[in-house]
Amino acid sequence: MTTTENPSTPAPEIGRDRRRKEDRRLITGRTRWVDNQALTGLLHLSIVRSPFAHANIKGIDTSAAKQVPGVVAVYSAADIGADQVQLPCAWPITKDMKSPQRPALAGSRVNFAGEGVAVVVARSAAIAKDAAELVEVDYEELEPVLDMEEALKDGATLVHPEIGTNANAQWVFDSGEAGSGGDVAEALKKAESDDDQIVVRRRFRQQRLVPVFMEPRSTVVDPNSEQLTMWSSTQVPHILKTMLALTLGLPEHKIRVIAPDVGGGFGGKIAVAPEEVLTLLVARKLGKPVKWTETRSESLLTAHHGRDQVQELAMSVTKDGQITGLDVKLIADMGAYLGLVGPGVPILGAFMFNAIYKIPAYRFDCTNVFTTKTLTDAYRGAGRPEATFGIERMMDEVALELGIEPLEFREKNWIKHDEFPFTTVSTLTYDTGNYEAATEQAKQMFDYDGLRREQQERRQRGDVKQLGIGISTFTEMCGLAPSRVLGSLDYGAGGWETASIRMQPTGKAEVVVGVSPHGQGHETAFSQIVADQLGVPFDDVEILHGDTQSSYKGLDTYGSRSLAVGGIAVVKAAEKVIEKAKPIAAHMLEASEGDLEFSGGKFTVKGTDKGVGIQDIALAVFAAHDYPEGIEPDIDAHATFDPENFSFPHGTHLSAVEVDTETGFVSLYKYVCVDDVGNVINPLIVEGQVHGGLAQGIAQALYEEAAYDDQGTLLSGTLVDYTLPTAADLISFDTANTTTASTTNPLGVKGVGEAGTIASTPAVVNSVLDAIRHLGVKDIDMPTTPYRVWTAIQNASGHAGRADEANVASPGAGLGSTASDISRGDTQGGHT
Repeated sequence: MTTTENPSTPAPEIGRDRRRKEDRRLITGRTRWVDNQALTGLLHLSIVRSPFAHANIKGIDTSAAKQVPGVVAVYSAADIGADQVQLPCAWPITKDMKSPQRPALAGSRVNFAGEGVAVVVARSAAIAKDAAELVEVDYEELEPVLDMEEALKDGATLVHPEIGTNANAQWVFDSGEAGSGGDVAEALKKAESDDDQIVVRRRFRQQRLVPVFMEPRSTVVDPNSEQLTMWSSTQVPHILKTMLALTLGLPEHKIRVIAPDVGGGFGGKIAVAPEEVLTLLVARKLGKPVKWTETRSESLLTAHHGRDQVQELAMSVTKDGQITGLDVKLIADMGAYLGLVGPGVPILGAFMFNAIYKIPAYRFDCTNVFTTKTLTDAYRGAGRPEATFGIERMMDEVALELGIEPLEFREKNWIKHDEFPFTTVSTLTYDTGNYEAATEQAKQMFDYDGLRREQQERRQRGDVKQLGIGISTFTEMCGLAPSRVLGSLDYGAGGWETASIRMQPTGKAEVVVGVSPHGQGHETAFSQIVADQLGVPFDDVEILHGDTQSSYKGLDTYGSRSLAVGGIAVVKAAEKVIEKAKPIAAHMLEASEGDLEFSGGKFTVKGTDKGVGIQDIALAVFAAHDYPEGIEPDIDAHATFDPENFSFPHGTHLSAVEVDTETGFVSLYKYVCVDDVGNVINPLIVEGQVHGGLAQGIAQALYEEAAYDDQGTLLSGTLVDYTLPTAADLISFDTANTTTASTTNPLGVKGVGEAGTIASTPAVVNSVLDAIRHLGVKDIDMPTTPYRVWTAIQNASGHAGRADEANVASPGAGLGSTASDISRGDTQGGHT
């Protein structure tokens, strides 16, 4: 496309702070969530759930529930064949991966507390819920399997006896075997016998988390139209449609899935959930529309969880601070069953443990394990936060052993800006980056040297509140793609994305996208892109999404792929619109195509002011009174984009905390992050995504944990016990951006949705430990609650008795606040 200077060209939309056009309906509540769907004759479904983590089902008595006025039906698994419906896993990470059958409703055995065993259908949600409590289930309790390391030992109780093991799969990457680096075993062995090297070994724990999206999951199914229609609060309407067809044997063209406005997901709504399948089965059986909406307690108990890993790292390094090898061993808890992409989540981390560092030898060994807990699957960052936590904690630990300032140690080993593109030891090629620039700007904003001085002064005075400084210099792979790479990892889908642009007779642009938003601001950002590409006013662009009837093709939203993949499909579609309009413009202007140039929404004849706008061409095509021979009267276009590489945003995050050494309470003192997310479409949206991500990552460091008792009962099953921060519990973040444009897409963009979550957790934990290391504290498991911090201080000070005698509150105790999804960035508002 050729452009010329044009004084009438409107100011660019890309790079402009635009308030989100979707916010008016979302913030005022004038949208329609799934639970707002009210169909004629609508019935409501409630699920009877097991209170036991592991038990045989000896019998189910539904007679009392059936007698309740307003109850239409009560079904066990056998009644609707739900135990025969096996829910899919789309990522078999190895050829010999063990994949136990996961029924939509348990028939003979339950494998986690909260698993469904029966459903009640009634004329109201309240009646269904009350009647569900009358269903009597005879359980024969079995021993739960709760510790993932114990589960791998000989003689351990098996979650699924039929597969003969609790190990799901083992996946290994070895740089020596791959030819991308040296042999780690040799590097560690050499370091152990070399006086000029050391080996540092550490064990880290990634606790189990719950996504806690603002809008609980909800599904409505109407079986009565020509197409079976499902409304679902899902991130993946297209994938859900295809998987429902494959799972239930239904003709795909007879299924329509609609994801209306969705109140947050964070990966927690990437699923073909048993509740979606059950609602569909019951609706078809009764021939009536049926709705299921979970309670918040159900969501915490049964919506899939995230993280939950044991990490053992060994790093060899020269005494002057040069890394020579990194060995990573993971055990990852899958829970009782495999989620849609659950087995592959830890594997995504395999490519990120080397992070921004030049590591000559690397090995990654991951074993996935079954336990009798809620299954785990993708959660904001999906494998990348876990890897970043491991390596950034390790960088601090090794720097401490070497007596090197932690930022200096990182700089000694990171990839320099003039070394890009850089192929890492894990085989990925980072196209662009400048870690030096981001770090220098972050240090200046943070007053790094000044805070280090203040830290020393507090230590010398013996202040009760000690200051700690934490660092996280991170990168991530996002924009989940390309398809060939995903295929090499046995992922069950591609990484492409689609978009269509339909030019209306009045010149308005209707843009249909395959990605489906749940808080990211797609409608605004994509409108800005189209406005710049076609020269159509921002308000003349409408973005359609989330309905598989109008948006018939797509791979949906996760992994920070919406802009870097879906947005580029929009660009490609706009380019096709221009190309299709060009011969028509030439005909209208009585000029040759070669004499035309396009800028600001207008074709002009070079060297003249003679021109015609793209919106005028749309009207002329509609009329079709006069257009060139051999040209169809149509300038609409469709495009599919399959990227050549991932995108690699990066940044430097610096955290300062105050730790009260008498109570263990941790207070955020200052937080600075400078991120490089490539070219920015809308700075306001970017800042909002960073803020929401920071809130989530900081919450993992300080507050959140899904904890079970020794019988497999979820202890943190309410928002009193599962502690989320409100905006009042956090501080104002200081954020900024550096820019190295991506070379793998025409907009030069990278992902931003996961960045804050990935980087902030290790930064905060490093700062907590930095505040009290001089007291002898070596490590604290997350979340670093006041009790855990106080206990660590007491034990390090020789007061173990006092710590052991203290009463332990709930796992997340000590924050004293209730949930606020605003601070997590899933309000469909995206920014705080």
